[in-house]
Amino acid sequence: MMVLALLLVFFLLMIVAAAIQPDTRFLREGFAGNESLVPLAKDAERPLARANLRREIPAEPQSAPRPYSLRWRVGVGVPDADPLYFRWPAPRPGWFLNWQVGHQAVDASTGQNRFQMDAPAASGLGMTFSPMVRIREGRPSPDQPALRVLAARHPGRIWLIGNEPDVRWQDNVTPEEYAWAYHQAYSAIKSVDADAQIAIAGLSQITPLRLAYLERVWDSYQEQFGQQMPVDIWNMHAFVLREDAEDWGVGVPPGFEGLTHGLLWDVEDHDDLVLVENQVRLMRTWMAQHGQRQKPLYISEYGILMPPEFGFPPARVIRFLVGSFDLFRTLRDPTLGYSADDDRLVQRWVWFSTRYDLYPAGNLFTDAGEPTPVMRSMSGYLRSYADEEPGK
Repeated sequence: MMVLALLLVFFLLMIVAAAIQPDTRFLREGFAGNESLVPLAKDAERPLARANLRREIPAEPQSAPRPYSLRWRVGVGVPDADPLYFRWPAPRPGWFLNWQVGHQAVDASTGQNRFQMDAPAASGLGMTFSPMVRIREGRPSPDQPALRVLAARHPGRIWLIGNEPDVRWQDNVTPEEYAWAYHQAYSAIKSVDADAQIAIAGLSQITPLRLAYLERVWDSYQEQFGQQMPVDIWNMHAFVLREDAEDWGVGVPPGFEGLTHGLLWDVEDHDDLVLVENQVRLMRTWMAQHGQRQKPLYISEYGILMPPEFGFPPARVIRFLVGSFDLFRTLRDPTLGYSADDDRLVQRWVWFSTRYDLYPAGNLFTDAGEPTPVMRSMSGYLRSYADEEPGK
């Protein structure tokens, strides 16, 4: 009987482990014919190359950042899934996400890449991990049983539910489908960890068309579940890209197929900080109108996607990075801002990215894992404000 019981437990664990395996196609596949965020990417076939898979804690370990300090605010996206692949200068961002609930690790004995459902052991970096639940074919991935296992194992985490559901080559769901999937993920996580903080998916950018998508999510949740949508952290992306069903950019959201376009921003608009600020204010206005002003607002992805040949060399990327940090750090409004954060409009933000071949302009590291001038500028900015008191 004991042997049978052990076999049953092993079998159940295997089922849960299989359910936790994420869909990592967005990290590994080329995007020719599918992803067309920038004009150059339409016909590009540039498979993602692995960095030199060196795992090392830097010589200058850092503690986790204090809440509301600048390092706490600044995050980074890690498409390679593990920040320990890179030689980080100090200071460095205080948090990261990798579009998964865990990370890809290389087995030192076999050299094979395998999925670990836990976050990388990056405590020496002083960077906390925020897992992201993806939406696949209208359902959360991982599924509810797997999410309950993970949430119970790691209480108190910040979870992001979905990534750009408004974009067809990302989570690609209608507003009504997203509302249903969000409820499934939210319920699973909160059922075992009441202290977990749940963030809604970041839409690709905030425009009238994307806010129409969000409004339908909000209304559909009420209709489907008979209550206001519970959101601990509001979230957005802040790209400046074209909304055209037949051209480059983020296209028209699922569920809006009758429309041909929204805002037709051009390449030169891509780093316009006025347009970025307007997006933040639009989002905060929407939040206030829906009784959500006193909630944090994160920007969980933004940066420069346009390549140097389109007029975006490193110097221009660095100007945008520094200008955006200045904007997010100081932007306040006594009628729209978050009172717990001195009426700031933005609480935390994530730069895209450490290293991604399809959109390399904003890369913080080379393929060999060494910091680029963009990373050194980010680190210099963090150093400049190292003495800033949290919340001030």
